[in-house]
Amino acid sequence: MLESNFVDYVKIYCRSGKGGKGSMHLRHVKYQPNGGPDGGDGGHGGSIYLRGNHNFWTLLHLRYERHVFAEHGGNGGRDKCHGTDGVDKYIDVPCGTVVYDAETGKYICDVSYDGQEVLLLKGGRGGQGNFQFRTATNQAPRYAQPGEPMTETNIILELKLLADVGLVGFPNAGKSTLLSAVSSARPKIANYPFTTLEPSLGIVSYRDRQSFVMADIPGIIEGASEGKGLGLRFLRHIERNSLLLFMVPGDTENIKHEYEILLNELRNFNPDMLDKHKVLAVTKCDLLDDELIDMIKETVPEDLPVVFISAVTGKGIDELKDVLWKELNSESNKLQEITSEESLVHRDKDLGSLFEELSIEDVDVDADHINIDGEDVEDLDDFEYENVDEGPRH
Repeated sequence: MLESNFVDYVKIYCRSGKGGKGSMHLRHVKYQPNGGPDGGDGGHGGSIYLRGNHNFWTLLHLRYERHVFAEHGGNGGRDKCHGTDGVDKYIDVPCGTVVYDAETGKYICDVSYDGQEVLLLKGGRGGQGNFQFRTATNQAPRYAQPGEPMTETNIILELKLLADVGLVGFPNAGKSTLLSAVSSARPKIANYPFTTLEPSLGIVSYRDRQSFVMADIPGIIEGASEGKGLGLRFLRHIERNSLLLFMVPGDTENIKHEYEILLNELRNFNPDMLDKHKVLAVTKCDLLDDELIDMIKETVPEDLPVVFISAVTGKGIDELKDVLWKELNSESNKLQEITSEESLVHRDKDLGSLFEELSIEDVDVDADHINIDGEDVEDLDDFEYENVDEGPRH
């Protein structure tokens, strides 16, 4: 079986560059017996940045690039030559990527828009050469600074899809069929549960060349917030959707009860998701007659818009687009989006479930083993003025 190209979870090892050593050198030139110090400064080590890139929509390009290294700074030289600065390393990620510390589960940063740059690891500063330490009373200093050491960490990159409308429903509720009917997306459709094994995005065309993005995630079952089924793995993809479209088949015995189960799973996963605007779509209405639809209307929830649709026959699709567009552009929804962006709070990962999550995502639980040369090993305690054997005076 071929491995899926949709990768939304990856663990990588990052290491910034160390600063170059300052030079301890005394100028030796003919007819200048007391040339004085001329040791140059070391170069700065390269830093590691995360950069949002709208050309990527998964983390597939990082699956086989688990080690990211920035360049070390060059050492200072004679004649006050400055060491070369290490080249910074940029990690391009899709918009909507959240970064966590792989060891502690602590939230680090969030890359949410194209072109956004976030400093992940800062490179070490270069050490000063002995030329910088000359004074009137110490005209030939015989010491220089070492460069600052490198920093390293293991991080988890977690993608949360950015879409306007997120589809929420039980398996076989008609989510993939609806997405294929209103957009050019072609998700897998079949008559058995969990046909959809990975999220799908589709652009829904509206009037006057306007459009919005719809996201389909695998079906949710009762207990998904506790790890049952595939729901827990993909529920994060609708955390950032502006609007939630709940889908319940029309042949369900109790539509309101199924809607409340879905609502409860979202509440257990993230209570803030209940603040989003919601729309209920009763699907597969081609199996119902008008009299039965009128009976169902009396039992559906009254606190949200309800639309009866059939993706196969096209019944109610235009009405659904109108309702979704109206809700997306309502003043209350725009205000909620602005407020959520300004006060977006990311929860740290629970250490108790972090290792289990890593194993589910097929990520190595043990910290990646990196071979480091002896020259790379430095300690913060070594960052001090380094005395050098004075040798014979000239």
